[in-house]
Amino acid sequence: ELTVALHYVFDAPHDKIVWDVGHQSYTHKIITGRRESFKTLRTEGGISGFPRPVESVYDTFATGHSSTSISAASGLAAARDLRGGKERIVSIIGDGALTGGMAFEALNFVGSKMRKFMVILNDNEMSISRNVGAMSAYLNRIITAPLYNKFVEEVDAIVKKIPGIGDKMVHHRQKLAESIKGLVVPGLLFEELGFRYIGPVDGNNMLDLVHILSHVKEIDQPILLHTLTRKGKGYNFAEENPEKFHSAARFNISTGQFQNKSSAPAFTEVFSDELVRIAGEDDKVIAITAAMTHGTGLFKFKEKFPERFFDAGIAEQHAVTFAGGLAISGYKPVVAIYSTFLQRAYDQILHDICLQKLPVVFALDRAGLVGPDGPTHHGIFDISYLNMMPNMTIICPKDGDELKAMLRFAIKHEGPVAIRFPKAAATLSTGGDFQEDIIAGRGKIERYGDDVAIFAVGPMVETALEAAEILEKQGVQATVINPRFIKPLDHKLIARVAEKIDTFFTVEEHVIKGGFGHIMAAELSRNNLSRVRLVSLGIPDKFIEHATRQAQLERCCLTAETLAQKIAASMAGATPLSQLK
Repeated sequence: ELTVALHYVFDAPHDKIVWDVGHQSYTHKIITGRRESFKTLRTEGGISGFPRPVESVYDTFATGHSSTSISAASGLAAARDLRGGKERIVSIIGDGALTGGMAFEALNFVGSKMRKFMVILNDNEMSISRNVGAMSAYLNRIITAPLYNKFVEEVDAIVKKIPGIGDKMVHHRQKLAESIKGLVVPGLLFEELGFRYIGPVDGNNMLDLVHILSHVKEIDQPILLHTLTRKGKGYNFAEENPEKFHSAARFNISTGQFQNKSSAPAFTEVFSDELVRIAGEDDKVIAITAAMTHGTGLFKFKEKFPERFFDAGIAEQHAVTFAGGLAISGYKPVVAIYSTFLQRAYDQILHDICLQKLPVVFALDRAGLVGPDGPTHHGIFDISYLNMMPNMTIICPKDGDELKAMLRFAIKHEGPVAIRFPKAAATLSTGGDFQEDIIAGRGKIERYGDDVAIFAVGPMVETALEAAEILEKQGVQATVINPRFIKPLDHKLIARVAEKIDTFFTVEEHVIKGGFGHIMAAELSRNNLSRVRLVSLGIPDKFIEHATRQAQLERCCLTAETLAQKIAASMAGATPLSQLK
């Protein structure tokens, strides 16, 4: 309803509409020329699940991470004013995204500098009580009416002309109006930031929205329109379980049932269950997330230990430094955040955690390629930016058993630890118990061979072992090494392997630049092992478009078959090294 009303009242693409995050833009896509292609949503070669200017002129700004829309829209408004344009600028932001600090930085900036600028707060967490809702609706009809605003402007203009006291009278009139309004509507904060606050209004009532938007779009000052919406309205299954249907996978429309998942547990599930077990043994363990309680699996921890669970909202920077405060007070915080979102807290990890060598565990879920979510959500940069931080330890489990053991290691470790694991099924042994100790900086040889050494990061170990089986049939014997630790490296293991094998391959579900391959290259150079031929395989230096995760892995030569082909071709000298990436 809100989307249809926006497009009815505003003249897009001349007027600029900026969506925050992007999940809420599906209706926008359907009514802006993509109805027929909508069935290709989030599939290879199809349309994106997020706004993308390269896809349509109606998609004003590319989004995927939250809390960015007001900042982007303010840049559009400034550009309009600089060139003397007349287009209207509208930013739509959800109540969850409004918890991000960037949104408040932008509000503070816009309120003091912008004109003809509208922020629409799409609030689907609150409900209008009968009294407040009725009064707000009545007030909104009055204060958005053109006659009312024209009357106020004319009265203020006349009063200002009264010698000596005119300006003071206008000031007191405005303060009185704000005070009265503040008694019945929750907009005082926005008013103080320089916005004309209007709301709350029923965001699912399209006729009311058209009426209000038609009036307020003419007001020549920053406007914040507060709409209350029901998430999933009109589809019972989504209304009853809105979080489950947030960025939902494929499901049966008539039953609301999702497609069957793999019988093997996901890495997220293994992490969640093990953290609950550890917390049951140690009351110092704390769980923290940034508005992803279900996505990170921490809902189980929350149910079992509610007093030790904290959801910081979409505020990754705060979540990390909050964890630092807990750590310096003797607690053991585990911060579970998707790899792609932890990028937003780079400075806090470096200065507030690593500088003080605080024992904070970072559980980097969705590390690697994430399929249909596409380039805004791939977790393929974390090794690059975490490796250069002093005091940081980085580990990557090959399966569910190693994840359990690594989580226990990380919680006991005296310093920050990042555990990265993918959005994938996690192999578990029958007993589910890991029989080896995880020792800092110690890797493991998983398979022995005399011709080539494959250093495979995390779940790529299984892929490398499968590739080694294929290579064996072709007469190539491969040693497969599981580094376990990205930082610190197992220097002795690398040197021992280099004594017998002079061709190394590194395989990682991460960008090659700054990734494990580059770390290994530096290690070989530092130890005068230049005779070792090193080939690094991973994510190339470009953004990987949305597709199934399997298709993305194939595209990056990170399946057992493609990996074996690359290694065999390289060993035979058929492919130049420059083309192997």
